[in-house]
Amino acid sequence: MITISKKKFKHAFKSKMYSLYAQPVEEASKDEIFRVLCCVIKDFIAKEWVGTRIDKEKAVFYFSMEFLIGRQLQSNLLNLDVEHEIEEGLKELGIDLNEIIETEPDPGLGNGGLGRLAACFLDSMASVGISGHGYGIRYKYGLFEQKFVNGSQVELPDNWLKNGQYPWETVRPNRAVVVKFEGDAYLKQRADGNLDVVHENYIPVMAMPYDIPIIGYENHCINTLRLWKSEILNRDFSEVNKNAKNQNGSYEDALKYKYYTEEISQVLYPNDSNYAGRLLRLKQEYFFVSAGLQDIIRKCKKNKVSMRDLPKKVAIHINDTHPTLCIPELMRILLDEEGFSWDEAWDITTRVMSYTNHTILAEALEKWPVEMMKKLLPRIYMIIEEIDRRYVEYLQSKYHDDWGKINYMRIINNGEVRMAHLCIRGSHSVNGVAKLHTEILKHEELKDFYNDEPYKFNNKTNGIAHRRWLMSCNKELSDLITELIGDGWKKDTSKLKDLEKYLDNKKVLDRVGEIKYNNKVKLADYIYEKQGIKVDPNSIFDVQIKRLHAYKRQLLNVLHILYLYHEILDNPEFEIIPRTFIFGAKAAPGYYLAKCIIKLINSVADLINNDPRVKDKVKVVFIENYGVSIAEKIIPAANVSEQISTTTKEASGTGNMKLMMNGAITMATMDGANVEISERVGKENMFIFGLNAEQVLEYNKCGGYSSKDLYHSDRKIKRVVDDLINGFIPGLGKDGIAIYDSLITYNDEYFVLRDFYSYIKAQKSLQELYRNQDLWNKISLKNTACSGFFSSDRTIEEYINDIWFKEGER
Repeated sequence: MITISKKKFKHAFKSKMYSLYAQPVEEASKDEIFRVLCCVIKDFIAKEWVGTRIDKEKAVFYFSMEFLIGRQLQSNLLNLDVEHEIEEGLKELGIDLNEIIETEPDPGLGNGGLGRLAACFLDSMASVGISGHGYGIRYKYGLFEQKFVNGSQVELPDNWLKNGQYPWETVRPNRAVVVKFEGDAYLKQRADGNLDVVHENYIPVMAMPYDIPIIGYENHCINTLRLWKSEILNRDFSEVNKNAKNQNGSYEDALKYKYYTEEISQVLYPNDSNYAGRLLRLKQEYFFVSAGLQDIIRKCKKNKVSMRDLPKKVAIHINDTHPTLCIPELMRILLDEEGFSWDEAWDITTRVMSYTNHTILAEALEKWPVEMMKKLLPRIYMIIEEIDRRYVEYLQSKYHDDWGKINYMRIINNGEVRMAHLCIRGSHSVNGVAKLHTEILKHEELKDFYNDEPYKFNNKTNGIAHRRWLMSCNKELSDLITELIGDGWKKDTSKLKDLEKYLDNKKVLDRVGEIKYNNKVKLADYIYEKQGIKVDPNSIFDVQIKRLHAYKRQLLNVLHILYLYHEILDNPEFEIIPRTFIFGAKAAPGYYLAKCIIKLINSVADLINNDPRVKDKVKVVFIENYGVSIAEKIIPAANVSEQISTTTKEASGTGNMKLMMNGAITMATMDGANVEISERVGKENMFIFGLNAEQVLEYNKCGGYSSKDLYHSDRKIKRVVDDLINGFIPGLGKDGIAIYDSLITYNDEYFVLRDFYSYIKAQKSLQELYRNQDLWNKISLKNTACSGFFSSDRTIEEYINDIWFKEGER
């Protein structure tokens, strides 16, 4: 790796401050210091950051709509092993590194688990030393900045680029490519009888690449996250322009073209509740897919890689269905630009492509209207149509006249293009992200596809980058682990199991409790500073941080809080260890029920936190604008990890892994990766409750249970549900009615009330355990000791060995 002495760094830092801002260090703002520091580090790594060498090794290209990378400064310093030298050098210049770290904005490149997983995977690909690179979109605005106004979520623009260019990125104008939309695509017969593809009158959009270095941990591997920004064509593309539409039109046409072009990379996840939003989403998906595929082909040609050898040199991974158009786009390039026959192009494409399914929720499996795709992407639709025609021929040969099965499996049906079906057909590997999720895909949701091509399906349980989620965000615990078992665990997390020899060591357990308390003090200070709520670090910090969705059941959590509140009001002597319930979540702007639940949580918090009768036995905090940097503060401080989704609905989860690794004890349904967490740590070291997968699937087959009967037959359930509509919670209004209807009128789709008493029982067990601090700390340490399996390094090694690399090619 690079070596940076304190003297060398200080000289470079002062010189860069003058070259960028023409001022001494003493006069610089924190933002200027941050930007200079980033530039200095980029200068130091420049020679190591050489890009992709497809001629020498196989390269992986990971396509994802989201890369929730978080702040990079601390992570990069850690991975380069220069944090101490930089910190000391800055200190001698009168600068506090921690203050500068807090200056960095969170890049608005993702929403939740999908984007954070992609970021962890990039970190691990670099850290295990393979050439693994990301392709995505350089959004000008992230999802949104969340504010609470009278308890309701309000969305403001997430202008994370407000200070100009992101300091970690490098723009590459000489790598820009053109992506073609709309126009007329047709086949034209040549004089020799063969057919040419003509695509004319198209709208050209320039994809400008911005590269962010992804630095491996203490090795020489620096990979690239290449993000594409949409721009109007400049004169350098005059040759491409000659067939393009509206290049010589009116001023109004020019303005329309500018808007059409630049809106593509304006915002993450445009509202798709209307046609225009859906159309923009499809434009985004093809934009970064086409740009990325063209870029890969350019790299191959530069390195003299034959297109026939593409599967030996390139692996392309489709992260969820958003980048599905990789499949027809590669077919287009091979057919139209490289002259391959259909069968040759299909063989190459399917051997290169692999796909991760992240959900069993039907609404999350993308489908696009045929007419929309045909107009926006005429050539791509022609190719998808031919893939579908050949697939139907294959299915007919196998299933004959079983048109129910054929129409269910085919790619185009009922006027829609079904992206998950195209992914399955066009990839050589289809993986789920947790053992239970994969089994549900194989035997329930995608069983016809599995029965047809079982060899494609496999499981790759998710993982997390332990460097960020333990070593960086919880240094005190990380240092204790190294003190106890050495530093081998930093590169091989299976060695965390060595902590088990200290499970009965009172001195070590006390130290574990002390570290947790210190982290809780820091979080309590942050909560008071940002939201003015005083919380007691001696209370149980009970944490639920994740996207706000009905199936994740933040509602179950808050109904339990209401239950406790009533118990306290009924009996002032009610015994409860003080509990601080901490939420962090954003609701999608168009998801009405989720926004109602946010209003409910904030209204309950306002009610309970200001009631002197509670005597601080319960506090409720909903932390505003939850994101990666806030998670890094919450996770080390959590005593309890709430993973309470409806069983069968959560594909995996990764927050459960981060919290477990930091010693939180999991309150869980047997859903997603909670199953595998229980297998590693033991069910006796978690709090398990709720319906199991078989029960939920059986209920779903017969229309569920009767929530109305349960509501009318149980006084305590009726009381907390009635609180939603009877004015007990001030200011709730119509939001409470919507939640009430979801539970009673529409029969509680996610089994909130059905699991209510099981949840209460598990919560009582939690409280009893917490009274025995030695045992609690022992189980906390046990969780950390058993968390090594959930490193994304392990996950990436499995992708490498089972999907991306053939035997002997690595």
